[in-house]
Amino acid sequence: MNTPEYNVHRRSTMHHSPPLTPNALQPGGGLPAADTPPVAADEHVTSTTQRIVDAITAAIVERRLMPGTKLAEQPIADIFKVSRTLVRQALMQLSRDRLITLEPARGAFVAQPSVEEARQVFAVRQMLETALARQLAASITPAQIEELRAHLVAEREAVLRTDVPGRTRLLADFHVVLARQLGNEVLAQLLADLLSRSSLISLMYQSSHSAEHSQDEHVAIVEALARHDAEAAAALMASHIGSVERNLSLNPRIHDLASALAPSAA
Repeated sequence: MNTPEYNVHRRSTMHHSPPLTPNALQPGGGLPAADTPPVAADEHVTSTTQRIVDAITAAIVERRLMPGTKLAEQPIADIFKVSRTLVRQALMQLSRDRLITLEPARGAFVAQPSVEEARQVFAVRQMLETALARQLAASITPAQIEELRAHLVAEREAVLRTDVPGRTRLLADFHVVLARQLGNEVLAQLLADLLSRSSLISLMYQSSHSAEHSQDEHVAIVEALARHDAEAAAALMASHIGSVERNLSLNPRIHDLASALAPSAA
């Protein structure tokens, strides 16, 4: 799965892909300004590579890069004013995280998760996040509840002003904040990766997703946590993830021509 070569996840049906536009990918991807002291050469390379990884990840999560978008090395190198070698390192890392695919003689593309992968991602989230909610309810502090409520306010404001990139990022970050409040950075990073993949899945299979409904469900989860009601928090989290999945069109496409056209011919 984590093959360090341009031979993973070959696609057989995608012959055209949307171009990478200058507005889709900007240096830093919303990261803090790089006012940092000089570092050793190796550390600088690592930092620059990570900056590219973070920017592409943010562009995917915030729906500025669509599934199937070609990620040509030279335009990315020009955007970040770095060598193609550093871009290639970033793309390799993103392929290991399964956010992009690397194809022989074709290059890098934003990944296009399959229906089965979508189901698996949500199954893993169900297992992890219901346990997270149950455990956090027992230990959450008043200060952490206030942090979550402030996050909910930011979510609501983004929803009301129809800020699609902002609300997408905030609704996903809510789950990572919960993991960090539990003090488990490994879980927080794992959830961040899963949520990035969930964003890709939503882009491909979303049918009638309601950001406002998701935000309301977040409010209910926080109120259960504030009451230290572990079972309610876990149940609400399971229901929330289930409703997000139900809003996706994950039924397999009909490939039989007669079956596909039968309703129109009747």
